[in-house]
Amino acid sequence: MDRLGLEFISTLGMNPVDAIRLTAELGVHRTGIAPSPITANPHGFAPWDLRSDPALVRATKAAAQEHGVAIALGEGFLVMPGIEIVDTESAMDIMAELGAPVVNAVVIEQDRQRAIDEFGRFAAMAAERALVATIEFMPLMWPATIAEALAFLGDVGAINGKLLLDSMHVYRSGASTTDVAAIYPAMIGYIQICDVPMPALTDNYGEEARHDRLVPGEGDLPLADFLGALPAGLTVGLEVPMVSKAQAGINLRDALAPCIAASRRLLS
Repeated sequence: MDRLGLEFISTLGMNPVDAIRLTAELGVHRTGIAPSPITANPHGFAPWDLRSDPALVRATKAAAQEHGVAIALGEGFLVMPGIEIVDTESAMDIMAELGAPVVNAVVIEQDRQRAIDEFGRFAAMAAERALVATIEFMPLMWPATIAEALAFLGDVGAINGKLLLDSMHVYRSGASTTDVAAIYPAMIGYIQICDVPMPALTDNYGEEARHDRLVPGEGDLPLADFLGALPAGLTVGLEVPMVSKAQAGINLRDALAPCIAASRRLLS
């Protein structure tokens, strides 16, 4: 089974129709998507927002069908102060319409009870649409580790609540492959891979995560072991935004092709 996907931030703000076309041209048939870009835009793509552009939603759905690319993940959902997760219902409707089986949220809210309550609402909204709701933990904010994220999901108590495991966040949080292998497989909903140096070469974790990841094999993460410890049936989304390559004049096709080749070797 070809389970490799290309995550939306890897295309640095390219509109979803063109991103789907590029994904297919690169030989990948799964992708993630968000309502609008979240990265820098070094290639100068025109702005877009699925929430305010029904024609773009229709075109995205048609492009996915035409090119045989499945929307594997809906992203861009935040549990954070000042935002009510119920206000993202229209975005979740779009993800469901596009066929995404999983929607992912990042928790920025550090009021723990509010975070639990809001993610519970997020999971309930997803369940109404027959979707899995994942939480993507990362260092520097709670939940920051595998153990904290599993405890968080336990407190939420949603049957469809699961983990999204991003290789960068997993190993930068101090986890080992043994820790990954110890997770009950049914609690894992989605996998993302990239490479990064260990330890980090920058103090700006968010900037690195959004803009400066590495081709698998060019950093220090034990990616083969990571994938070997995880369920074999899940999508493996390649999340490799590389703004520095764009700034050096390298187009997306040429930047991403080595990432895809390296990922295929890991999955073979």
